[in-house]
Amino acid sequence: MTSSHGYEYDLVVIGGGSGGLAVSKEAAKLGAKVCCLDYVVPTPKGTKWGLGGTCVNVGCIPKKLMHQAGILGEGFSDARAFGWQVNNEGHDWPKMVTGIQDYIGGLNWGYRTALRDNKVQYLNAKGAFVDPHTLQCTKKNGSTSNITFDKCVIAVGGRPKYLGVEGDKECCITSDDVFSLEKSPGKTLCIGASYISLETAGFLTALGNEVTVMARSVFLRGFDTEIADKIVDYMETHGTKIVRAAVPKKFEMEGDKVKVTYTLTDFGFDTTEVYDTVMLAVGRDACTGDLGLDKAGVELCPSGKIDAKGEQTNVPHIYAIGDVLEQRQELTPVAIQAGQLLARRLYANGTVAMDYNAVPTTVFTPLEYGCVGLSEEDAKKTYGEDNIEVYVSYFKPLEWQTNHEQHDGKDIRADNSCYAKLITHIPDNERVIGLHYLGPNAGEVTQGYAVAMKCGVTKAQFDATIGIHPTIAEEFTTLSVTKRSGEDAMKKGC
Repeated sequence: MTSSHGYEYDLVVIGGGSGGLAVSKEAAKLGAKVCCLDYVVPTPKGTKWGLGGTCVNVGCIPKKLMHQAGILGEGFSDARAFGWQVNNEGHDWPKMVTGIQDYIGGLNWGYRTALRDNKVQYLNAKGAFVDPHTLQCTKKNGSTSNITFDKCVIAVGGRPKYLGVEGDKECCITSDDVFSLEKSPGKTLCIGASYISLETAGFLTALGNEVTVMARSVFLRGFDTEIADKIVDYMETHGTKIVRAAVPKKFEMEGDKVKVTYTLTDFGFDTTEVYDTVMLAVGRDACTGDLGLDKAGVELCPSGKIDAKGEQTNVPHIYAIGDVLEQRQELTPVAIQAGQLLARRLYANGTVAMDYNAVPTTVFTPLEYGCVGLSEEDAKKTYGEDNIEVYVSYFKPLEWQTNHEQHDGKDIRADNSCYAKLITHIPDNERVIGLHYLGPNAGEVTQGYAVAMKCGVTKAQFDATIGIHPTIAEEFTTLSVTKRSGEDAMKKGC
């Protein structure tokens, strides 16, 4: 590519996470001269990590691996039911963490190599705008230098919020810290009703820790409410304590433990409890506060995020992708695809825009939740209750049928604990507008159906599809009971 703009780079990308790496590599492949900046500000506990962003280092990857560790522990009872002579002799936390961190370290190196191979200049430096076409780059040792650019992509993502109450940063950790703890967290309090809080509480419980989730109000806000309630009920039944309508007031260290003072809002009084570890999971803030966006003229929303239609900010040559965008899904695959498509529009005359509709996702709680499309609540608001049909089924996976073990008097693998829900728009030939699944392997089940929903699949087409027997996913090809009918949706056979 021949540059006539007179700047040092065709494109500078601020942020080396999933989206930043994707747009950097794609633009470079298309001939652009690209520089990618990435810098991790250590957490209050001193945790830091390498190139790759949240997902790789302190998000999706270590979360899924620890979730898998928990699933394996829960599977001991299944193994015994199938005749295996196995005993759970406890869990080696340091061994697990070492293995996970070694794997992540390999990914960090791989990303650096990929940037080099694609001729992307990588700077381990923190970027801030000096003017609309200039960034000041500050390295770890404090040295600074300026670089200029024709176009810029902001892909800085976000970091966990703190509560702003006494002792929060001094006494608590966040998801930025939990995956590299040197020893098991022990008796743990997870504060927040978010998926990060519930996922962490789930795998920590499965790994043998005493875990409590403290929530102020609604669990999994933005997801299907019925499913969220079922997830919390399942976790509570399987050993995770739930404290509802509670607001932390103060954190204090007592030796190596944390004393938590919190208010029970339904009763109007304060109480205290002591934990080995307290993890905050109360939302995330976009990392835009110290970018000097005012010097570039980029406008921010009150949330600190950027409203960028077509990923373009109010400054035409400055773009934004990923978690920093207002009202967009905070998901790695979304950031990657948006970045790749943006690079093609900028440097290859591409015309395909990012489609943020019908994006599938999975919450990796002990009973996994996969969904794509609208929640039942949003479907009713969008189309009207009389214009939607909700098909449901409760069931128990075949693989669980021989396990009759109990824990504290409750079945480990209870009947009809899994759930399938399909929401259709009646006037539009019963086009499927929402799919929700609660059970094992939710991501694998949901991913395939997401393709069908992108194609506008109808309920009749689901019905005409032959299910693979015996599988969980086939449940969606046989749904016949609607909520409107009032019929029993409990499964009574295979």
